[in-house]
Amino acid sequence: MRWPTVLLGFLAVALAQDSSTESSQSGTTTDGTVVSVTTPVAIPSGTYQEFTTTITLSDGDSSVIASTTHYNGTMTASNQTAVTTTSDSLTLLVGGGGGGTTVIGNNSMNATATTTGTATNTPVVNTRPCNNYPEFCTRKYSNITMVATHNSPFIRKNSVAANQALDVTTQLNDGVRTLQFQTHYVNGTMYLCHTTCQLLDAGTLEEYLTDVNKWMRRNPYDVVTFIIGNFDYVSPENFTTPIYNSGLKDLIYTPTKVPMALNDWPTLSEMILKQKRAVFFMDYQANQTAHPWLMDQFSQVWETPFSPTDPAFPCTQQRPPGLSKADAKNRMYMANHNLNLQLNLGSLSMLIPNTAQLDETNAVNGSGSLGEMAQECNTTWGRPPNFLLVDYYNYGNFNGSVFEVAAQMNNVTYDRKCCGKTSGALREVSVAGMSTVLLVAVGVQMVMSAF
Repeated sequence: MRWPTVLLGFLAVALAQDSSTESSQSGTTTDGTVVSVTTPVAIPSGTYQEFTTTITLSDGDSSVIASTTHYNGTMTASNQTAVTTTSDSLTLLVGGGGGGTTVIGNNSMNATATTTGTATNTPVVNTRPCNNYPEFCTRKYSNITMVATHNSPFIRKNSVAANQALDVTTQLNDGVRTLQFQTHYVNGTMYLCHTTCQLLDAGTLEEYLTDVNKWMRRNPYDVVTFIIGNFDYVSPENFTTPIYNSGLKDLIYTPTKVPMALNDWPTLSEMILKQKRAVFFMDYQANQTAHPWLMDQFSQVWETPFSPTDPAFPCTQQRPPGLSKADAKNRMYMANHNLNLQLNLGSLSMLIPNTAQLDETNAVNGSGSLGEMAQECNTTWGRPPNFLLVDYYNYGNFNGSVFEVAAQMNNVTYDRKCCGKTSGALREVSVAGMSTVLLVAVGVQMVMSAF
């Protein structure tokens, strides 16, 4: 009889949890890499890197962008695009040219270096936004709070596995500058899937990054960060081809040191003027000796408790384990603020996004709000989080509330318009997801009672 096998297979898919909540395993990955996992159930873990010394890398591209046309990294028929010169009003990006220069540019990111004015000259105030704010141009990358979309590609109506409602281009247009996602290596191709590709398949990593590349070419004054969840613990060589083929290769930022301490990071204007503004982190199996640009996340960015079910959202350090407070204060950190619902049906237990409380979770203030957590983190660590990781960023106590929280942490004024809000659709997701879970649970009980 095939029904028990089919139902149990369906159960395995339905019980699949987010990579941040799946219990880890030990063994050999699909590319032969041995992974040792010793952390408790529900805390994912590969091998954590610890650097006893800092490696200084040469800056392979210290020149200022001065060409009239910019092409992407891999010239294929699908992604061959150019940014052409326009005659927009000129503005100044201060502090990015290096060697005592002020750099003049326009909307197409064509820049010309000129000598710095004397002290008696009238100071020039920059009006060109970097990552949405002129104030950010002279700030270090590590001194900015960014909204990060948790599982950015996972958008599926009526799917309990979805974490966002709007596509990645809309996310970027709305102001998101950090994209987090989970990857799976299937038959030689890197896919974006939520735990398993049977549960939610969002396509290939290359397709997703190609869309981001197109957006970055149209927005040359923006730095975008990618936080990769290496679910299958495969070697970093499996990521280089899809990243390069997406067209992002020439935009990739390579750090000057391994690892980068808090004050080692450049300003946004330095990254923008060099057009090295695609920042890549990977949680496990990074090898910065071979690929210094694909940075090991946890030696440079620590996290608060992930996929939390506690609406209090404590701002305690969790990954990497055993990090001293002094070391934690010397690197960036991410506040995980995506509330989950623990669903227990007899012996079955699973975590799903708690969409019913999004208006409170993503709010500016109030119990369990993003704003409350950000303030607590600021008090606890002496500086606000660098990344605010959220589900359904377009929900909150008002449209754009998560961006208002980031603006408050950055001491700037949020005055943008945001976002497409579809409350009804989310309620359908919640109800449909619960219905599916209940049907699976009934099916499993029937299977078990048959034995």
